[in-house]
Amino acid sequence: MAAKRIIPCLDFKDGRVVKGVNFLGLRDVSSPVELAKQYNNSGADELAFYDITASLEGRTLFTGVLKQVAECISIPLTVGGGISTIGDFDRMLECGADKISINSGALKNPELIREGAQKYGSECVVLAVDIKRVDGRFSVFARGGTENTGLDAIEWIKRGESLGAGELVINSIDTDGVKKGFDFPLLEAVCDAVSIPVIASGGAGCIEDFLELFKKLPKIDAGLAASVFHFGDVKIPELKQELLNNGIDVKL
Repeated sequence: MAAKRIIPCLDFKDGRVVKGVNFLGLRDVSSPVELAKQYNNSGADELAFYDITASLEGRTLFTGVLKQVAECISIPLTVGGGISTIGDFDRMLECGADKISINSGALKNPELIREGAQKYGSECVVLAVDIKRVDGRFSVFARGGTENTGLDAIEWIKRGESLGAGELVINSIDTDGVKKGFDFPLLEAVCDAVSIPVIASGGAGCIEDFLELFKKLPKIDAGLAASVFHFGDVKIPELKQELLNNGIDVKL
């Protein structure tokens, strides 16, 4: 089994990295370039960069900042936000992205998943899914978590895999920014439904949360988090050492 990955996430808005709780109440954190350098040098396995208001505002991602981030790191970079055409794939990859994360764009046009996989390979296509419980079921949300699509989350991720997505980022809106642990019922349901790599996002508050994630759900390939890394609650070198100490394979 491959080593587990630790992935900091830069949620980008108006030139700055921001973070909220349950996708609401965004507050300023730092410069994306400075944070990217910090994570690159502290042992992060990959970096996720999301222009979180691009889809909501109906625009494409800001490529200028993306280029600056890509130029200052050596680890793989996944980029998302406002990706709605294969031309957007082209532009993001030309700016230095290694993988493209699609969410609202795929919901509008599921064939975009297939197009991206056919042109660049499944390993380049990351399907991000924002999920919230509505009336006791896992529902897919679009446009930065503001719009309930009515789609069943498990059925949608199965379709995404069949269309060629090579990886999933599962964002639990219910646990986002709360720092009380990952959404295990949701993640378990996802892992049982697909065979492609699954990245867990939403809820990490301490080192123990990551340890519990990989112990409880060995199928999970990576843990993605933002605020716990941004505000120093969890330091990546210490996190990785603790995971190793508990028999979980990571790259130091």
